[in-house]
Amino acid sequence: MNKHHLIILSMLAIGSGCDSNKKEKEEAAQSGPDSVATATDSLTLPAPFATESVENRPEEAGWPDGKMPTAPEGFTVSKFADKLDNPRWTYVAPNGDIFVAESATKKSADRITLLRDVNKDGTPEMREIFIEKLNKPLGMLILKNYFYVANTDGLYRYPYKTGETKITSKGAKIVDLPAGGYNNHWTRNLLANADGSKIYISVGSASNVADHGIDEEKRRANILEINPDGSGERVFASGLRNPVGMDWAPGSNMLWTAVNERDKLGDELVPDYITSVQEGGFYGWPYAYFGKNEDPRRKGERPDLVAKTIVPDVPVGSHTASLGLAFYDKTKFPARYRNGAFIGQHGSWNRSQLSGYKVVFVPFQNGKPSGKPEDFLTGFVESEKKVYGRPVGVTVMEDGSLLVNDDSGNTIWRVTAK
Repeated sequence: MNKHHLIILSMLAIGSGCDSNKKEKEEAAQSGPDSVATATDSLTLPAPFATESVENRPEEAGWPDGKMPTAPEGFTVSKFADKLDNPRWTYVAPNGDIFVAESATKKSADRITLLRDVNKDGTPEMREIFIEKLNKPLGMLILKNYFYVANTDGLYRYPYKTGETKITSKGAKIVDLPAGGYNNHWTRNLLANADGSKIYISVGSASNVADHGIDEEKRRANILEINPDGSGERVFASGLRNPVGMDWAPGSNMLWTAVNERDKLGDELVPDYITSVQEGGFYGWPYAYFGKNEDPRRKGERPDLVAKTIVPDVPVGSHTASLGLAFYDKTKFPARYRNGAFIGQHGSWNRSQLSGYKVVFVPFQNGKPSGKPEDFLTGFVESEKKVYGRPVGVTVMEDGSLLVNDDSGNTIWRVTAK
């Protein structure tokens, strides 16, 4: 275990993360060494089922007039766009056009909306439907003369010219992607490498922990790598239950992802995380979690894979539904934020007390984490029974501001430094 892992893994995740209470730790210890899961000597997780698995879904009430999220002192929060329909993800084109994927598990708008801030005042003057009649779109990408859309069931590309305000062609499906599954991790994100020669596609699992058998999970819980024409597919990394946000760490050529981990093992298991993604790496799902901690529901099935499970870099809280990830590569925010990671936490449903429902920040230096996660954009929770909205995608703008997609609040928030 290198020094970097020991430092990061010794940090207790913020809020609800890995910081189990004293009673839970005592119960885990009494269960015996075989049932106590430890990621490293400096981070002890509670035993599986140390607390009861609960369903706790707050009302998603929307934002009352005059109410908005809260950022740290020195920052201003404003409404960038509202009255959208579940605006889950944002992509910024090289020319500054802003594309928003409006999609949901049920009653999905299934469209991409174009926003254009013509005079660069932080408020888009133009709003047009760019593509519609999609199938749960999320990831978007522009490479050369193509606009790529990752629907839940496939990767499509459309002929595209810079500045176009609408695409009406059907496009071409260049990669079939597995869809469905009762747990329905339906989002598919996209990211290109620096020279545009490879595209990475994140594909979440079909279930919580291979509940209906591993055959249902073919090509899932992976990050796939393809050529821009859809050929040459290979699994870049596996064992990632639901990787959604992806970005390149500034100052390195390392891919990072945010992973939404498994449910129904108790309040404090399993921590969601952000991690560097090693080519060919295996991160445990469904057989192990947060290192070589065997999931009791898959006990004894694949000891070989448990043994090769990579410990992720930074825990960011259990059941936080950490989905968004973006590195801050601009200079408008104070120096301590530069090159660090912002994580959109959609919020818990499988925890007795709510966790997530905010944007957190992890500082980085020289391409590696250098401090513990900290709250950045909060105020989404009114009470344990009601939330105003749920942050998902986080996007760094060319002007140095940060956009935060609040899907249930039907709003995109803009954070600027004063």
